[in-house]
Amino acid sequence: MLTLRPYQHEAVAAVYQHLRERDDNPCVVIPTGGGKTPVMATICRDAVVTWGGRVLIVAHVKELLEQSADKLRVVCPEVKFGIYSAGLKRRDTQAPVIVAGIQSVYKRACELDAFDLILVDECHLIPAEGEGMYRQFLSETRVLNPQVRVVGFTATPFRLDAGPICRDDHFLNAVSYEVGVRQLIADGFLSPLISKAGIAKADTSQLHVRAGEFVASEVEAAMDDAQLVEAACAELTEITQDRQSVLIFASGVQHGQHVCRVLAEKHDIDCGFVCGETPDGERDELLRRFRGTQQGLFQQAPLKYLCNVNVLTTGFDAPNVDCVVLLRPTLSPGLYYQMVGRGFRLHPGKANCLVLDYGGNVQRHGPVDQLQIAEKRGDGTGEAPAKECPACRALIAPAYSNCPQCGHEFPPPDRKKHESQASKAGVLSGEVTDCEYEVRDITYSVHSKKDADETAPKTLRIDYRLGLDYWVSEWICFEHIGWARRKAEQWWKARSPDPPPETAQEAADLASCGAVAHTEMVTVRSVAGEKFERIINYKLGPKPEPSILHTAINMDDVPF
Repeated sequence: MLTLRPYQHEAVAAVYQHLRERDDNPCVVIPTGGGKTPVMATICRDAVVTWGGRVLIVAHVKELLEQSADKLRVVCPEVKFGIYSAGLKRRDTQAPVIVAGIQSVYKRACELDAFDLILVDECHLIPAEGEGMYRQFLSETRVLNPQVRVVGFTATPFRLDAGPICRDDHFLNAVSYEVGVRQLIADGFLSPLISKAGIAKADTSQLHVRAGEFVASEVEAAMDDAQLVEAACAELTEITQDRQSVLIFASGVQHGQHVCRVLAEKHDIDCGFVCGETPDGERDELLRRFRGTQQGLFQQAPLKYLCNVNVLTTGFDAPNVDCVVLLRPTLSPGLYYQMVGRGFRLHPGKANCLVLDYGGNVQRHGPVDQLQIAEKRGDGTGEAPAKECPACRALIAPAYSNCPQCGHEFPPPDRKKHESQASKAGVLSGEVTDCEYEVRDITYSVHSKKDADETAPKTLRIDYRLGLDYWVSEWICFEHIGWARRKAEQWWKARSPDPPPETAQEAADLASCGAVAHTEMVTVRSVAGEKFERIINYKLGPKPEPSILHTAINMDDVPF
């Protein structure tokens, strides 16, 4: 019997609450490696055993079907289930739980009979518009049972071309539960990530965009440059010497084969290669060698390096991966997340997962735990969502004042007021002027008073960029006592569900990696004759994910 983690228990309870209280279809968002399948299996068990329902689990790749089937055997051995998949050579139709490949069933809804509940794995693949396989199947299923409910599961609840997947005119209408990457890493359920920019980076400035993504042929041509490939292979060979398993994402078949050839000929590295045209038997054997799960008498040497093109972004489970190499640029935050997410899973001897980025993806999209589909700024003043440390090439959030990996100190922002901005200072001394500004950028750092003893309390310094070169600062005193400490606690509680930090350094680290709500607007008070301006009011965005709560599941009423 599988015991759910606290957040998995919460996800199950949230789904049931949504199905009871609303008449639309929810979505559950759990990061890659966070364990969506145990949640799905638990819902299947409850639906069949407790409520006498019938469930279909539908996915798009064979590996996901196999994972679902394995978890079902563990979680609900008392439930009979079947598999309907051409790839797995099964055609079961009568079991209370059917695990099916969408390619195999999208024209055969009537053969499978009616279902009460449909669970869609990797639901971000359902097209928002058009007559895709999912849309056709779900439409025909509703003819058999108009009351059928759909629950989606994904790590990326958005599509590049259509934005969020949950909306009124889609099959999925609202996110019922979401847990973030940062929380699961902090709780020890996912592997930490570190990132580094490759020295040899491709120039993507001339690439054209089609349907929201770089033109594939242009991407491969740019990345398949002989000098770039050789430099990247030389660098990744050196950097990954102490890594267990290295997963490489190439930009095309020719590019991937080129990478494998250079690794073999110039670095004596056996690198497997998988693409859409790779025969199933060869593919399965390569994946077993890479995972270290070979069976039989004639085992081949394990693979440390595996290069792929567009086939191992979803549904691929290899916990031993501790280095992901991005040899392809993408405009899709979902694809970026899925590639990086291959390194989230825990594994013995794995302290973290290194992301080597040669396509500028980390700088383009920002930290993987803060991905969002946002409207593009029209004024050209937006900041890159990540920055590169010039000392160690680590890719980090822009709010860091010191590199968390090597300690490099970034120069402070230029806080000189732009002269073209009209002055809002009062004409007479003592005159008070309050002005509201949009926050363009935020930097968190630790501040010590000049000539202060090393043991003296330090403060958290927050610098807000409000205009082109207009900065306003404030100081929050976590290390002080009395009123100053209480004020700091109030400041933190207004922005974060987590307990207030004890030190300024802890506060700076947490705030820099997304533990506090984003400050969208500030009101600045200027008093004529006084040297410093003061921030007197804030408009804050939503708080980040709350701490884990143990929510009780109400099993009294059938939720579907």
